[in-house]
Amino acid sequence: MAKIDDSVKKKVPELRFKGFTDEWEQRKFDECFNFPVSTNSLSRALLNYDEGDIKSVHYGDILIKYPAILNIKNDKIPYITGGKLEKYKSSLLENGDLIFADAAEDETVGKAVEVNGLTEENLVAGLHTIVARSKDKKAEFFLGYYINSNTYHRQLLRLIQGSKVSSISKGNLQKTLVSFPKDFEEQQKIGSFFKKIDETIALHQHKLDLLKEQKKGYLQKMFPKNGEKVPELRFAGFADDWEERKVGNFLSESKIKGSDGSVSKKLTVKLWRKGIVPKEEIYRGSSATQYYIRLAGQFMYGKLDFLNQAFGILPNELDGYESTLDSPAFDFKDGINPNFFLEYVCQENFYKYQGNIANGSRKAKRIHADTFFDMPITIPSFEEQEKIGNFFKKLDDAIALHQRKLDLLKEQKKGFLQKMFV
Repeated sequence: MAKIDDSVKKKVPELRFKGFTDEWEQRKFDECFNFPVSTNSLSRALLNYDEGDIKSVHYGDILIKYPAILNIKNDKIPYITGGKLEKYKSSLLENGDLIFADAAEDETVGKAVEVNGLTEENLVAGLHTIVARSKDKKAEFFLGYYINSNTYHRQLLRLIQGSKVSSISKGNLQKTLVSFPKDFEEQQKIGSFFKKIDETIALHQHKLDLLKEQKKGYLQKMFPKNGEKVPELRFAGFADDWEERKVGNFLSESKIKGSDGSVSKKLTVKLWRKGIVPKEEIYRGSSATQYYIRLAGQFMYGKLDFLNQAFGILPNELDGYESTLDSPAFDFKDGINPNFFLEYVCQENFYKYQGNIANGSRKAKRIHADTFFDMPITIPSFEEQEKIGNFFKKLDDAIALHQRKLDLLKEQKKGFLQKMFV
């Protein structure tokens, strides 16, 4: 690829494939597209994933599930329950059609997918969608990625209507400008390039999902079920019953006074075991609020979000950061493996069951340290804890590695989308 000199003000992308130098063409939307079919207003209640003659694309799936290209063969698209071809014959879609989601609760309104892979299947567009069909032939995949690029989408943001729910109309779509290379081969190269990136992202997402499912399966089998004293699956050489103890036997609360809220480097415990992270505005807060220093390796939880799995172990890079007593920190005593303990308390049959008992099912009630200390846990020998803890730590490291790779790929795609379109 060749980078274009920023000083050149032609209608060309910043980054493009070698051999292409011509300016891109820019036209009004209605010069490039027409609206060939009407859409139906079917709700999800009238769709199913098992059988039918006609598939229907729901706007919510466009916003969340599908990337820029909707592949009828690979993507999970529901059927219309009892749908008859005669009724929908005038609404059938074709390969290359763009389906816009015309409503959303945020700035994703106007996200679109390009239909691909249609052969003998019947497909229609459903609730809150607009279908646009190119008046002349464009290379496969090009329009799907172009329409979803920031370069184009920025135009839509100025035209959306509504407050709580944002919407875009056909009339406002027609006010936008569409840019594309005149050379069909350049369109092909761009479309294929982004399609390959999406395929790589999908592959990494699949690997990540498999790892998470594997961990979920191991968690179900490597800890005893309620009322039982041994797990279904355990490492060789361990046969003794697990023993019931109290959380307080293994933790002590840390209360090292630190700064006040106006100067402290603040951290927060994220929900659903997503880690301990710095607060975005770490230097703003009340000077009247006392903060406490937290040390790497300490266990922390959110008092108000115990039922939302707000648990974590402080990473090395946040050593010395601070929190209030609403996010208490604990040092581990001898006899407990930190990784084992984290996996134990993150199980639903611990945090949800014990949390509901403690707060009487009142969602806003804080789980204080003394209440936490009194909660029962069932543990094996320290040697078995270490094996279990290390096993899940390796699984977590593998999951984190795949997540980083996936995030990097998405960032790379985002960068290319910004630089390869006009």
